[in-house]
Amino acid sequence: MQSISQKLRDLDAYPKINEDFYKRTFSGGLVTLVSAIIMFLLFFFELKSYLHTITETTLVVDTSRGGTLRINFDVTFPEVPCTILSIDAEDISGERHFDIRHDIVKTRVDAHGNTIKARRDSIGAPKIEKPLQRHGGRLEHNETYCGSCYGAEASDDHCCNSCEEVREAYKKNGWALTNLELIDQCEREGFFQKVDEEKGEGCNINGFLEVNKVAGTFHFIPGKTFHLSEFHVNNLIAVQKGNYNISHRINKLAFGDNFPGIVNPLDGVQWLQETETGSYQYFLKVVPTIYTNARRRTILSNQFSVTEHFKNAEPGRYQTVPGVFFYYDLSPVKVNFMERRMSFLHFMTNVCAIVGGTFTVAGIVDSFVYHGRKAMKNKIQKKFG
Repeated sequence: MQSISQKLRDLDAYPKINEDFYKRTFSGGLVTLVSAIIMFLLFFFELKSYLHTITETTLVVDTSRGGTLRINFDVTFPEVPCTILSIDAEDISGERHFDIRHDIVKTRVDAHGNTIKARRDSIGAPKIEKPLQRHGGRLEHNETYCGSCYGAEASDDHCCNSCEEVREAYKKNGWALTNLELIDQCEREGFFQKVDEEKGEGCNINGFLEVNKVAGTFHFIPGKTFHLSEFHVNNLIAVQKGNYNISHRINKLAFGDNFPGIVNPLDGVQWLQETETGSYQYFLKVVPTIYTNARRRTILSNQFSVTEHFKNAEPGRYQTVPGVFFYYDLSPVKVNFMERRMSFLHFMTNVCAIVGGTFTVAGIVDSFVYHGRKAMKNKIQKKFG
């Protein structure tokens, strides 16, 4: 047992010095204080670095195929009433959606931007109370309603039971339906009453679109668009004299979910129309983005850049449809953001290096100061001694 203790003593890398040989000095105390402050500061910055995450960015080719793209938007039009404001979307794959109402909320606002009434857009029309039959009389009990299409019937059995169905029948025939006040369904549904009520108002429209992950466009227009023989026709409702004012403010526009550090360049952008009517166009380059946080939670999103252009309505040429148009294209490059945090082992290694290194350097400095002062003192004593 004694031999083992002796062997352990022989392995002692920290031999002890008799306390009689210790000598404390003022310079040594000053160096110790300064080194302690330095060690504390270095430890604080190292701890801050350990707790802070670092985001690494890499670029790779986007090889994903298919899927959908979610577009979140919140846009305010101070001069366009909600009744005549609609949103359309189409892409290069040929898929088209006109007058979209799913997942869309329209909010009536006054000239100062205050909310008047919010409603969720839905498909269909209000039920007509005691509507007009095709033969001219009013619908009685136990009678099957079949509203007139006012000459646009595709067959003898074709019925138009709402104002919207009458308009659709006219669109399929390529006819213009301008005298809506003469249509019983439109009168009963209070269409023009709603238009009159909203004169001088604006509209906030917000919601989201689920579109194919290919290049495409979506736009807000004061009217409705329909598809006819491979042509797109914009049916502006003839309820407003003069030009349409498409001044707007984009409160939010994002492709996908938000992630830390994302910047959507159109959030808060406002444009005021000062010239004649026209269309305002945004050209967007969408960059697929994957964000992975320190806990390995992944967010699939997108970033985008934008350029803008206003297209005036030129007399004598094809009429420019007033509205706000967003044309987007997808980048072939994908951005990966990955959060990384220093490992605890790395942190402890750095802390040991800070303590040991500072202690060693401080010891060398103290020894240099002590022996330098001692040598200088001896030299002075010999010269004047």
